[in-house]
Amino acid sequence: MRIAFAGTPEFARVALQALHAAGHPVVRVLTQPDRPAGRGLKLQPSAVKQFALEQGLALAQPRGLRLDGRWAEDAAATQSLLQQDAPELMVVAAYGLILPPWVLALPPRGCLNIHGSLLPRWRGAAPIQRAIEAGDAQTGITLMQMDAGLDTGEMLLLERTAITADDTSATLHDRLAEMGARLVVQGLAQLAQGRLPATPQPEDGVTYAHKIAKAEAAIDWRDSAAQIERRLRAFDPFPGASTLLAGQALKLWRGRVVAGQGAPGQRLPAGEGRLVLACGEGALEVLELQLAGGRRISAREFLQRHPGVGDAGSAAQEQA
Repeated sequence: MRIAFAGTPEFARVALQALHAAGHPVVRVLTQPDRPAGRGLKLQPSAVKQFALEQGLALAQPRGLRLDGRWAEDAAATQSLLQQDAPELMVVAAYGLILPPWVLALPPRGCLNIHGSLLPRWRGAAPIQRAIEAGDAQTGITLMQMDAGLDTGEMLLLERTAITADDTSATLHDRLAEMGARLVVQGLAQLAQGRLPATPQPEDGVTYAHKIAKAEAAIDWRDSAAQIERRLRAFDPFPGASTLLAGQALKLWRGRVVAGQGAPGQRLPAGEGRLVLACGEGALEVLELQLAGGRRISAREFLQRHPGVGDAGSAAQEQA
């Protein structure tokens, strides 16, 4: 089946690689323009672009797709390319641009989206992070027929996975990326045989996974220990969960909920090498953290290097 593919990050690259390996002719790859990254802020190609270049696949990087928008010239050029490519179907995975009606209507078989949640829960930009943050017991991949709404199209295939107590956004991302790649290859095989029925999404249970903002990184110690622990995992690797401890900026990467109470942010007595901070409900034992410019280290190593840091009340005073 001749397909066009639209995607940008690693999640999408895994799917593109699977489709390419399955023998589907990928006649055009759409991905976001190169973005500045790293300390030098040099322009970096997306993971999808890197794979497309390695495989010699036709590539386009429009800044926009609306024919009447700011980047109308880019959109018109992309429309011309896709019309010449004549794909039967477009597969979309974490592309980052909204597809206007002309894109959705161009392939005869429409556009399929690989979405990282069990729709209709967590429509939107950050379904993996929001599922962990909310304490969901499970999530999964939905292969969806796209329409003009935000992740509102009919469901074609669905696969579930449990969210474990130590899952971070990074580990869950990798698992879901592999699931999505497998599911889309399966879906295209069934579609070619006319065996891919569509099911409308339920009207109940709709939630939206808003994009993660950097401002969300700051820990509010008035929250419960369970909420904070989930946020540590949800925001790993981006944007990280940050706090101040005795005047030092820290990112907390791993913790566990323990018994204890005190003023929110106060360090509680817990024995040598342990860093336990009181929360609005319960307490959080910090297991892994990072100083600005440093690497991730255990709480024990941190306390060995900074024995006077984190006395009872210091965190609470900084957070006040």
